[in-house]
Order: sequence, then structure tokens, then C-alpha cells
Amino acid sequence: MSNQNKDKDNIDIGRNIKMIEFLKCELLNSIAVLFDTLLKGVKDGQDAILEVLANIILVTYSLGKRLGLDYNIVDKKVQDMAKLHMLEEHHLEKWYGDLSNLNQYIKSRGK
Repeated sequence: MSNQNKDKDNIDIGRNIKMIEFLKCELLNSIAVLFDTLLKGVKDGQDAILEVLANIILVTYSLGKRLGLDYNIVDKKVQDMAKLHMLEEHHLEKWYGDLSNLNQYIKSRGK
């Protein structure tokens, strides 16, 4: 391997590590914003909550990608976890049916 290729690989690895660290901070910041928004009960809170939840999902998918996980693998794992919690009669399922709804949503997205 030439020195030029080694330098490029080192830059790519370094840049990837830097991006992972950025995404970790972004995830923590978004969770803090969510908690703060919920605590304050901000006027027009639904829009603020929607925005921060969407950002958490975006950052989570991006972080998974940087760690070598394809989006469909993350979706599959979420679906598997939802099914497991359904079988275990998790309160989200037992009281609201949320996990069945999520499972159906992910299943329909894959079509």
C-alpha cells in the first residue's frame, strides 16, 4: 500500500471517528432538548416534540450507519424487539397496543 493510500485511510478513519463523536453529542443534546421541552410544556409543544423526536431518529440511524449497520438492519432489530416485548406483554403493548402498531408500521414500510 502506498503512503498516499495510507494517509487517505487514516483521514477517513479519523473523520469517521470524529463524526461518531459528533453524533453521540447530537443524540445527547436532542434528548436533553426533549426533556426540557416536556418539562416546560412549551406552547406549540407538539411541533417542538415532533422536531426533536425526528432528529433523535435521524441521528440514531446516522450513528448506526457510521458504526457499520445498515438502516434495514436497525429496522429489523426494532421490529424483533417489538415482537419480543409483545410476547412478554410489555405495558406499552398490554395497555395501548403500541408495539403491535409499530410492528405493523415497520412491516408495511418494508414492502
